Amino acid sequence: MGEKMKKEALVVCSDKSTGIGITVWDLETGEQLLHIPTCAAAPHGLFCLRNQFIVASQSNRHGSLGGGSIFIWPLNKPQSPLRSYTMEAIGPISCTKDGIYIAGGAPSGNVYLWEVTSGRFLRTWHAHHKSLKCMVFSDDDSLLICGCTDGIICVWSMISLLDEEHSGSSPSLLHYSSEHRSSITGLVTMSAGASSIFVSSSLDGSCKVWELVSGRLLRTLVYPTSVAAIALHPLEQLLFSGNVNGKIFANVLDFGAVEDPFVTTEDHAFVLKGHNESITALTFSGFHLISASEDFTFCLWDILNRVVLRRFNNRKGALTNMVVINQSSLLPISNHQRVPNQFQVSLLQKYPQPSNSGTGITMFLSSSACHNKQTPSYFHGNNLLDHLISESRRNTCNAANETGEKHRRSTMGDKHDKACNGYKQAFAMSFVGYDAMPVAMQPLWARFFPKEKKTENPL
Repeated sequence: MGEKMKKEALVVCSDKSTGIGITVWDLETGEQLLHIPTCAAAPHGLFCLRNQFIVASQSNRHGSLGGGSIFIWPLNKPQSPLRSYTMEAIGPISCTKDGIYIAGGAPSGNVYLWEVTSGRFLRTWHAHHKSLKCMVFSDDDSLLICGCTDGIICVWSMISLLDEEHSGSSPSLLHYSSEHRSSITGLVTMSAGASSIFVSSSLDGSCKVWELVSGRLLRTLVYPTSVAAIALHPLEQLLFSGNVNGKIFANVLDFGAVEDPFVTTEDHAFVLKGHNESITALTFSGFHLISASEDFTFCLWDILNRVVLRRFNNRKGALTNMVVINQSSLLPISNHQRVPNQFQVSLLQKYPQPSNSGTGITMFLSSSACHNKQTPSYFHGNNLLDHLISESRRNTCNAANETGEKHRRSTMGDKHDKACNGYKQAFAMSFVGYDAMPVAMQPLWARFFPKEKKTENPL
């Protein structure tokens, strides 16, 4: 049992056919652990919520005329999913690290935001003129980043999105970028010293590294063909970019001395070759890279030796979504077993409703196995910003006059504090120049580039 608790499993699905469904694989043995039929999720349309639920936007479901749907499955208790039907088809979806909020993007360019525990529809707004392709929350959950088919990237503040007083109007945009010339295919976030960074990939054959709060472009990586997927090494020192020709490039993310923000991959990358067709998804299990391709295979890589450890064949079709979970999440819970600190998931409302109305259908699962990584705040806000935040919280609390709102307000208060911390970071970072950014990366890349001599801090 002790060994099983430490093992990881891979959750995969496709966007092509509901017949493929969701499959959970044991990465060590290649054994199929679980299969959930009739699911097809758009790229970036699958995630694991608090290591307890699988959430997927349904690209081929017909819940309502012209609408879409989002399904939620409990991992450790076999039962039918919660089927939430939405106003329009939802493609990419994402959730905050603590699992409190879910955001979904539509082909129309609209973005939808829900509260998970109550299922409450919080807001929708027209975020882009073209179809949404991917979206991700910042590490501290204070910002939402969205990428579109026209190459535009928009960054939104959660303080603005959670402002109920102006929920009927468009939220304030923190900043946007139109540097990419084609569709965005991936977004990942990271920290570089005291700065928050995100990386975007595009079919224009480039990856761009951005300062998250200011939106300043730090570096551009250029590839010979379109980039279809990206993933960060867990130590955040290597960026892996999967191309449409089946190759996977690895680049060092070293921000210590960026003299030229325009860098070509031939100078700073090694290549993994194991697929015959376009890469569709990348992720990590520990320090092992996992890649999926349109050649109907997905591979587990030893990136240190640049070899495939295990190749899986998915004869039903190409995979477009991969999520790594702990195998302990699959351990069953008895119907009569009482578990403390249960986490509640509710049906997501299709339309905005009065704040005291509920869906009436919920799921409860233990949250004891949840891993909530909190990002510390290293910044101090000024008196004016503290005053504005205090005023915002006071107005929000005064509006809570219904008994059914007490639990939701308590949860949102904690969330609001986190969003405020992120906003303070934004304020402080606007006065920090890039030249002041410290180099906090240990040279993991020296293992992959033996010619380099930067070994003063060996692992």
